Amino acid sequence: MIFITAMNTQDKVEFPQIMSQPISLLQIDDIEDHQTQEFQLDAQALFAVKKDGQLYLYENTCPHLQITLNFTPNQFLDQEGYFIMCANHGALFEIETGLCISGPCLGKSLTRIPFEIQNGQLQIKVN
Repeated sequence: MIFITAMNTQDKVEFPQIMSQPISLLQIDDIEDHQTQEFQLDAQALFAVKKDGQLYLYENTCPHLQITLNFTPNQFLDQEGYFIMCANHGALFEIETGLCISGPCLGKSLTRIPFEIQNGQLQIKVN
């Protein structure tokens, strides 16, 4: 699904994604465990995080205030590198699920972005 924020509101509207050509975001070997990489695709901000060799891809939007999670480029993890952290209010999210386990958005989740790995590259499909 693609999420589009309606003008003059904070409500998100879901639209079915129309599949087209894949876009390569990164080589999977270019990101180390417990590191993150952010991307901007038109108006959509995304970030990837790698944990135990597994990649996860999320929208860079906190479910609490609908604002970006980071202040510093590519900095999305807490000091220990165990959780995704919102720099705005300190909410903590599980890397594997995006679930908020601490903070004002407790129980809500980050929006996961589906992806494929082809020829060593993390790819998404956009319309």
